[in-house]
Amino acid sequence: MKGLLRPTKRKRFLFFFVSDIFLFTFSFYIAFLLRFNFLIPSSYLKIFPYWLVVILFLKISTFWFLGVYRANWRFIGLSEFSRIVIGLGADAILMLLIDIIFQRQVPLFSIPLSVILIDFFVSLSFVSVLRISKRVYVEIIRKGKNSKRTVVIGAGNTGERIVRELRRNSNAEFNPVFFVDDDPNKIGTCIHNVPVLGKIEDLPGLLKENKIEAAIITIPSLSHRKVRKIFALLNTAGIKEVKIVPSISKLPSQVISVKDIKEISIEDLLCREPVNVNYDSLQEFLKDKKVLVTGAGGSIGSEIIRQLLKFNPAKIIALEIDETELHNLSLEIANETNEKGITFRPIVADVRDKEKIERIFSEEKPEIVFHAAAYKHVPLMEYFPEEAVKTNILGTYNVALAAVKNNVEKFVNISTDKAVNPTSIMGATKRMSEMICKALNDIGKTKFISVRFGNVLGSRGSVVPIFLDQIKKGGPVTVTHPEMRRYFMTIPEAVLLVFQAAAMGDGGEVFVLDMGEPVRIVKLAEELIKLQGLEPYKDIDIVFIGLRPGEKLFEELLTAEEGTEQTYHEKIYIARVKSNIPVRQINEIVNELIELSKKLDREGIKQLLRKYVPFYKNQDNTTM
Repeated sequence: MKGLLRPTKRKRFLFFFVSDIFLFTFSFYIAFLLRFNFLIPSSYLKIFPYWLVVILFLKISTFWFLGVYRANWRFIGLSEFSRIVIGLGADAILMLLIDIIFQRQVPLFSIPLSVILIDFFVSLSFVSVLRISKRVYVEIIRKGKNSKRTVVIGAGNTGERIVRELRRNSNAEFNPVFFVDDDPNKIGTCIHNVPVLGKIEDLPGLLKENKIEAAIITIPSLSHRKVRKIFALLNTAGIKEVKIVPSISKLPSQVISVKDIKEISIEDLLCREPVNVNYDSLQEFLKDKKVLVTGAGGSIGSEIIRQLLKFNPAKIIALEIDETELHNLSLEIANETNEKGITFRPIVADVRDKEKIERIFSEEKPEIVFHAAAYKHVPLMEYFPEEAVKTNILGTYNVALAAVKNNVEKFVNISTDKAVNPTSIMGATKRMSEMICKALNDIGKTKFISVRFGNVLGSRGSVVPIFLDQIKKGGPVTVTHPEMRRYFMTIPEAVLLVFQAAAMGDGGEVFVLDMGEPVRIVKLAEELIKLQGLEPYKDIDIVFIGLRPGEKLFEELLTAEEGTEQTYHEKIYIARVKSNIPVRQINEIVNELIELSKKLDREGIKQLLRKYVPFYKNQDNTTM
C-alpha cells in the first residue's frame, strides 16, 4: 500500500479508512437501536460481531474497488457521491441476499431485513457528511473570512463555472455573494448556493444592501457598450475592483475558468466586439509562405509576427532597425517557432538603406511583405519633416522596388487614417506611400495594397500609456482639446483585419478598416482614471493644452474626400482613390524630396507635398 500511494494520498486514505470503520460500526449499531426502540434483544447482540465483520469487509472492499478512497474530499461532487450511493447500495443488496439465505438455512444467525435497510441510510448519511465537511468549511465558513464579497454579473454557463471554482478554492480572493442576470427565468434561483437576486439594472440597490466589495463580469459575449454601462453602475456605487472574462473571440477555447478573468481594461470599454475573419482563406494565403515584415519590433509589426504564427508560414523574416526590440521579439516567439518548425530570421536593417534592402530581398526571396516600418509621431514629424520623408516615403519606395524586382506576390503597406485630408507631415508622407504602392502595382507581378486604420490601443504612439503614466504620478492628465476624437481598435483586431484585406486584395486597392465609433479623448481619459479606482477632476485633474502641430480634432476614415466601396467583409471597405501618378513621375517626386531632405529644406518639403498629395493642407504652426 505504501508503495502505491504518495504521502499525502496515504494520509488521506488512512484517515478515511479508519473513519469508515468507525462510522460503519456505529451506523450498524444505530440501525439495531432504531429497529428495536433502543432495546436490542440479547440474541442479536450475540451475533452482532459476526455480522459486523462481514459488513466492514463488504463496505471497505466496495469503496476501494469503486475508487472512493482516491477522491479529493475538497472537491467532492456528484460523481463521488454517486459512487458512495452505488457502493453502499450494492452492499445492502448483497447483505439482504445473505440474510435471506441465513433465514432459510441458519435462522439463529439471521437479522431483521429492516436493520439492513436502516443501516444503508444511516451509513450513507454519516459517510456523506464526513466527506463534504471539508468542502463546506472551505466554501462557506473559511471562505467568508478571507475573501472579498463579490457580485457575479451573468448567471450563465461561464458564471456558474467561475463560481464553482471560487467556491472550491479556499485561497480565492473573491467570495460570490449573489448573481445578477437579465434573464427573468434565472431570477430567484440559486447556483451553487449563490442566489440570483435581480437584473443588472438592479445593481445599485443590491450592492449597497449586500455590502459588496468587488464584481466579476462573466458574460463573454457582452458588447463594449453594455460593459461601459455596467462599469458606470459599479463605479457610481463605489466598487473599485472589477474583473471581467475576455471576449469569447479572444479566448483560446470555449471553456472559461477563473484563470481567464482579468482586470477590466480600456479595451473592454471601447472595443470588445469580436472581429470575424475567414481563417480558411487566411490559412490558404499565409501557410508555407516566406513572409517579410518591416518595422518588426514596433507595436504593429511585432503583432503581425505573433499573428502570423497561427497560420504556419514557412519562414518569417523580421526586419527592424532597433536591435533591442528585435532581440526581445526573437526571445518571445522562440518556443513557438521551434515547436511549429517555422524558420525565424531576424535582420537588423534600415529601410532607408536601398542597397541592403535589395540584398535582403535577393537572398531571402520573400513571397509576401507587410511593410509596417514608419515614423508615426505627428508633432515630432512636423519639426523634422526630412526624417518622415526618408522613412515613410524613401523607405517605402526602397522596399517596394525590391519587392517588384524579386517578384514578391503581395506587398501590404500599413497606412493610417491621418493620410485622409492630411494636415500633418506624417499623414502626407503616409499618403505618398500609398501613391507609391498604387503606381508600382502596374509595372510588375507584385500586387500592392494599402490598409488604412486609426489608433490602436497599446501601441507606442497611443495616448493610453501616456495617460496611465500621468495618473500614476498623480496627474494632471493632459488632453489637447475637449472635442478631440479618435478611432480606436486593439492591435490584434487590426492585424487580423489587415490579413483579411491582404488576402482579398487584387492589387492597387487602398483598404479602409471600419474602426467603429470615434471616441472623445477626454472621455477616454475619464474612463482610465476610473479604472484606477479614482475620480476624474477630484482625485486626478484633466487639463486641456491645445492642439499640437499637425493635429486635427477628427480623423476621417470614411470620408467625402474619396468615398468607399463595400467588400464582402463588413469591416473592410475600399477607398475610391482618384490620384493616379505614373511611376516615372513618382521617381521624380521621390528624388526631389530626398534632395530637399538632404538640404534640410523643410519648407520646400512641405510645398512639394502640398503640390502632389491630394487635400494636404499643412498647418504652419511649427517653430524649431
